Amino acid sequence: MWQKTHSMSFADVRPEQVWRVWSDVNQWHAWQPDIEYARLEGAFEAGQVFKFRPKGGAELGIELTEVRPLAGYADLTRFPGARMLDAHEIVDHGDRIEIKNTLTVTGPLGFLWRKLVAEDVAASIEVQTMSMIQQARRV
Repeated sequence: MWQKTHSMSFADVRPEQVWRVWSDVNQWHAWQPDIEYARLEGAFEAGQVFKFRPKGGAELGIELTEVRPLAGYADLTRFPGARMLDAHEIVDHGDRIEIKNTLTVTGPLGFLWRKLVAEDVAASIEVQTMSMIQQARRV
């Protein structure tokens, strides 16, 4: 198993603003410059699968495994021989919120998918979080 956690705090946004941005999957391309699209046809709820295409990559089906409104969500990408779970949390500290992201890769071929995908995803979390916060400030 491989795991990477990243956390940032912000005093000028509320959980409701972040949640609006996160739960609007079809607009993720507006604040994530490294994706071509993300498409969710149903509700933002556990069990739903959305289509996701990174720039220069193949389309993936990513499952929402946990959805806790105003608190966080987790999504699961299945690869041959591995799984990548991406947990996103909003921790409300009253005077600020903390955005926490934990990326976990498991499975017998996890070492391969870590090198092919997960390390790049982990390296982009800080920039992605800042872009998401900028979008949240506008809603």
